[in-house]
Amino acid sequence: MPWLALVGIVLFLVGAIWGLGFAPADSKQGNSYRIIFLHVPASFLAMAGYYVMAICGAVGLIWRMKISFMMMKSAAPIGAVLTFISLVTGSIWGKPTWGTWWEWDARITFMLILFFLYLGVWALQTSYQDRDAADKTSAILALVGTVNIPIIYKSVDWWYSLHQPATLKLTGPSSIDASMAYPLIVMIVAFYVLYTWMLLDRTRIEILERERKSRWVQAIFGQ
Repeated sequence: MPWLALVGIVLFLVGAIWGLGFAPADSKQGNSYRIIFLHVPASFLAMAGYYVMAICGAVGLIWRMKISFMMMKSAAPIGAVLTFISLVTGSIWGKPTWGTWWEWDARITFMLILFFLYLGVWALQTSYQDRDAADKTSAILALVGTVNIPIIYKSVDWWYSLHQPATLKLTGPSSIDASMAYPLIVMIVAFYVLYTWMLLDRTRIEILERERKSRWVQAIFGQ
């Protein structure tokens, strides 16, 4: 856990300093594009984190593994924060680029839906007194919401959109110069490492909270 945090923080600082301080200005957008180094990693993790949450919910429903439900609950607030960062940074980027803070663009709209899905899973965890009912209903909502992720990804291809297409592509040439792509990749890796650290840390806290009356937890804290 400490090593994950250290690696994530170091990668974040390297990527941020490299991207914000040393990457060249864009030929069309100037320096306003630099918010990409926060916006893109947050967007990536917001979508990938939803799959993590949904898979944990599915494992909990199928195999009745309590720790999967705990990880699902832990993933919800992290994903909500990442989606919020994505929406805010996108709005800040949109002002100089599109001339408006908000546009009901297809991708932005479905990202907003993703934010509400995260909040919904998080809210369901606190709206039931019965833990088993909370876990099951949250998992069902998480699974239903997975249909939103491919829609977000393909929205710029399916509908006319102000939002630019994918910058980094695994298949085919990317539309970003290497001098900008490398710090962006470092930032994406940093976000993945930090996400893993935060998810494990929150899950550990959730385990201790749910099992606080168990003998092994009381033994750890000398109660």
